[in-house]
Amino acid sequence: MQPKIMMKKKSVSASKASLVLFLCQMISALDVPLDSKLLEELSQPPTITQQSPKDYIVDPRENIVIQCEAKGKPPPSFSWTRNGTHFDIDKDAQVTMKPNSGTLVINIMNGGKAEAYEGVYQCTARNERGAAISNNIVIRPSRSPLWTKERLEPNHVREGDSLVLHCRPPVGLPPPIIFWMDNAFQRLPQSERVSQGLNGDLYFSNVQPEDTREDYICYARFNHTQTIQQKQPISVKVFSMDSLNDTIAANLSDTDIYGAKPVTERQPVLLTPTGSTSTKVELRGNVLLLECIAAGLPTPVIRWIKEGGELPANRTFFENFKKTLKIIDVSEADSGNYKCIARNILGSAHHVISVTVKAAPYWITAPRNLVLSPGEDGTLICRANGNPKPNISWLANGVPIAIAPEDPSRKVDGDTIIFSHVQERSSAVYQCNASNEYGYLLANAFVNVLAEPPRILTTTNKLYQVIADSPALLDCAYFGSPKPEIEWFKGVKGSILRGNEYIFHDNGTLEIPVAQKDSTGTYTCVARNELGKIQNEVHLEVKDPTMIIKQPEYKVIQRYGQVSFECIIKHDSTLLPTVIWLKDNDALPDDERFLVGKDNLTIMNVTDKDDGTYTCIVNTTLDSVSASAVLTVVARPNPPFDLELTGQLERSVELSWIPGDENNSPITNFVIEYEDGLHEPGVWHYQTEVPGTQTTVQLKLSPYVNYSFRVIAVNEIGRSQPSEPSEQYLTKSANPDENPSNVQGIGSEPDNLVITWESLKGFQSNGPGLQYKVSWRQKDVDDEWTSVIVANVSKYIVSGTPTFVPYEIKVQALNDLGYAPEPSEVIGHSGEDLPMVAPGNVQVHVINSTLAKVHWDPVPLKTVRGHLQGYKVYYWKVQSLSRRSRRHVEKKILTFRGNKTFGMLPGLEPYSSYKLNVRVVNGKGEGPASPDKVFKTPEGVPSSPSFLKITNPTLDSLTLEWGSPTHPNGILISYILKFQPINNTHELGPLVEIRIPANESSMILKNLNYSTRYKFYFNAQTSVGSGSQITEEAVTIMDEGKMAMASRQVDIATQGWFIGLMCAVALLILILLIVCFIRRNKGGKYPVKEKEDAHADPEIQPMKEDDGTFGEYSDAEDHKPLKKGSRTPSDRTVKKEDSDDSLVDYGEGVNGQFNEDGSFIGQYSGKKEKEPAEGNESSEAPSPVNAMNSFV
Repeated sequence: MQPKIMMKKKSVSASKASLVLFLCQMISALDVPLDSKLLEELSQPPTITQQSPKDYIVDPRENIVIQCEAKGKPPPSFSWTRNGTHFDIDKDAQVTMKPNSGTLVINIMNGGKAEAYEGVYQCTARNERGAAISNNIVIRPSRSPLWTKERLEPNHVREGDSLVLHCRPPVGLPPPIIFWMDNAFQRLPQSERVSQGLNGDLYFSNVQPEDTREDYICYARFNHTQTIQQKQPISVKVFSMDSLNDTIAANLSDTDIYGAKPVTERQPVLLTPTGSTSTKVELRGNVLLLECIAAGLPTPVIRWIKEGGELPANRTFFENFKKTLKIIDVSEADSGNYKCIARNILGSAHHVISVTVKAAPYWITAPRNLVLSPGEDGTLICRANGNPKPNISWLANGVPIAIAPEDPSRKVDGDTIIFSHVQERSSAVYQCNASNEYGYLLANAFVNVLAEPPRILTTTNKLYQVIADSPALLDCAYFGSPKPEIEWFKGVKGSILRGNEYIFHDNGTLEIPVAQKDSTGTYTCVARNELGKIQNEVHLEVKDPTMIIKQPEYKVIQRYGQVSFECIIKHDSTLLPTVIWLKDNDALPDDERFLVGKDNLTIMNVTDKDDGTYTCIVNTTLDSVSASAVLTVVARPNPPFDLELTGQLERSVELSWIPGDENNSPITNFVIEYEDGLHEPGVWHYQTEVPGTQTTVQLKLSPYVNYSFRVIAVNEIGRSQPSEPSEQYLTKSANPDENPSNVQGIGSEPDNLVITWESLKGFQSNGPGLQYKVSWRQKDVDDEWTSVIVANVSKYIVSGTPTFVPYEIKVQALNDLGYAPEPSEVIGHSGEDLPMVAPGNVQVHVINSTLAKVHWDPVPLKTVRGHLQGYKVYYWKVQSLSRRSRRHVEKKILTFRGNKTFGMLPGLEPYSSYKLNVRVVNGKGEGPASPDKVFKTPEGVPSSPSFLKITNPTLDSLTLEWGSPTHPNGILISYILKFQPINNTHELGPLVEIRIPANESSMILKNLNYSTRYKFYFNAQTSVGSGSQITEEAVTIMDEGKMAMASRQVDIATQGWFIGLMCAVALLILILLIVCFIRRNKGGKYPVKEKEDAHADPEIQPMKEDDGTFGEYSDAEDHKPLKKGSRTPSDRTVKKEDSDDSLVDYGEGVNGQFNEDGSFIGQYSGKKEKEPAEGNESSEAPSPVNAMNSFV
């Protein structure tokens, strides 16, 4: 037997029209995909697709529509039976059948009557391959009859008795919905005492006077016809024996009067159901409703139990004030005895309802359609259950199988039909009927024998895209009879795919469990059976997975701060990712504070509500990745609250509180502060602090303080706002516990003693009337203590004391209750006076030209007349020994603390005459000065020459002029001049040294090389040594013959840089001429000063006599240098403090260059030599080319 495949529908996207074969295989049949094109070509027996319900209640005012729709190939024809016989619709003008359909339309609205068409209808759909039948459809018109007229007597009821108002609605189809209302169409209120039963009656467990009314009206609503029927109003009058009057008594019989009793309480009695037991049958799957309503006073309470079991959980509900037990979707397991118990304070009543759950037939295995190939085998199985067990019967094409035409391939075995070696004539529709006394089931299943070549239903050249390392499923939905064999190939001429790296599903799908980049390509699916062969190509692309390479990280941020989460991704270049941010798995709040960037999320001005988990989700059409991070918003804690004082004692109290919200940052400690409302209201003081885990503290108190406390919580972020103050607590008064602190005795005058102290704080007074007892006596003298008592001060002055003598002092606190403990004594002194004598034996030892050491003898301590603070040395320069000129005397002072007898005098000027004196110092001031002491400093090295100027450059000579040092620091003996040439590579030549007499101020250097740059080093010298030097550079003038020779050696006119330079010069000259022409046309003046020298060579620009620069045209109003980077000032002077050039400056790091003619062209080479500080610029004699450049 060949395997047969069962068919299931597979949902596909809207863009895919074809339906594919499912991965489902069974041994009995081949399923036909519901592909529209395929179905148009394949023959198929009829299948009922739509039909009316079995019990069909119709509105008698509208047309009756009995549905019957079916499909098949060829399209089926339809016929009907009514009450078991053929229904000829052509003979009834009121009945029509819809085109291409079996649905009947019975025209009632044009004169027909629905009652005439009551009956049982059945539809048959037939084509050449078989016949399918519908259920038996019972047609019944709905009915909403009126209430029969009846005379309703008023109900006279004694207070406390039970009452039932019967509704008894007319029998309708379907049954009506019952409710009670009054004349105003308001629903009557219901309660545990008054409620409506399932049968529609209104039950009163006990009546009350307020139940008296004449408009108890029962309404019946017939939903099918949308009509409401009303019963006649019912009158209820409630009376009591206490209020019975003669009028009411006249309307009652003797028996009623005899039976009337006062209102008494009664134990429960069941109004419904009656008796102690009853039975109830319900069908499987329905809703079970059990009801118990009891009379009694007080009103009974109802409780439900199931004997021998529990009420089913999740399916049990109580309605109507627990008077109705409702169990939904009942099954056989819900059968049993259910007991309702009505109870009040006087007793109880109960009723047992025996419930039996029966079942109409229900499917276990419904028969399914078979699609077989000729010669194949198959089975139809029809299994159903019910209570009682249903009977199974088979029909073929709507005819009982026993009388149906015989088929040698068919064999019936109870609930199974077995087919062997079927042929195309075996096609038919079989009906299975399962029935018992509670209903029936009818199912159609066809056997369709087909012989079809293979067909592939998957779209040609379909493209599949998957992510690397994930499964790839390539569809090959197919159909054929017999079932085709499926093979897969990769590439145009690839071999058949086999092996563990592939999974071949029964529906033709090829699965690559782990697709790799090399899995990309074209795959071919081939389907073949004995009737033919077909193939289809699909394409697979494997993409790089999307990854989050920088995930958001856990953040802790303070409230009102700013935080950012990063989400940097990497993805396949052919996929377009979208990034979505979520907060707590929901969309971000619609708040402008949330800024979503390309690869980050920024939250501005963070609040507590922003606390949570933030997730970055990256989606492409093929995959999705996400990463999450938690944001914790921290802040200062909320203030504590509910402060409470307990255990109040004279010197202690216990304070407790409740902490406020810690705002995601644990509380580390609590700070307790207090306010003294008696002495410093509104001022809060630190009391103590406790760990953050503690919420109570025992506080020490001082007497005579009106305490209030507050608590401040502290976490890592900061301090909370203070809590609300606690209640106030006033402690009792007591003697002071302590005395004033920081007691001192210091005289302000030579004949007094000023005693000072720090007053006690208000809470330290311990009681009212705070004062101080001040006591003193002279030390080392056998004197008695002198005392005074003062208040509201912190100072007392003792007059008439000897100068600077020691005193013993003490200050004691007291208040209205007594003295503080005995205070400790301190030593003070009376006032100081100026020292009486000067230090003697002052000696000076000159160490070097700038430092000297001075010595003196200490003065006797008795003459100091105060605290010795030290000695002051006054010294000043009298004159310079080298210049013999006096100047303004500026005294300098050095202070030497303590009892020191020597000191160093730094910063002296060499070769100078100084004077000094020494004085002793105490707290009052300075004593007399010692006699002036004269000393002299030796010579030192001089400062650098004040300037160095190089002028008058010629072919082989330069003129040097200089100024003497500002500070010669001795007698100058000579000047030292050193110089050396600098070649084109900035290398320094041999160094030449010349000694010049000290009285010279200029010289001419001869025999120098033409067109050569020289660097000069110049300094002065005393007998001690040489001073600091200044440097300068200069260039001798180029010889004309040599310049011509240089031109022949290197034709500068052929150099590219020179041609470009000349073009630029020409352009600038042209612009200048245009400007001049314009200015002259406007009548302006253009002053020109010609600066020419008598030099015979016309190619060399003349030099100015005064400053050594080349003559050039300039604006008369602006004599600034044309070159921003000029290396020297116009006067060729160099400030002495900046002359610090060295040979190193020229050995490394110099970017300038020399041209072949010896001119310096560094400033045109695109680089700059390190510029010296302003005023320290070396001179440079320009070449003719430089002169032209300068002009340009």
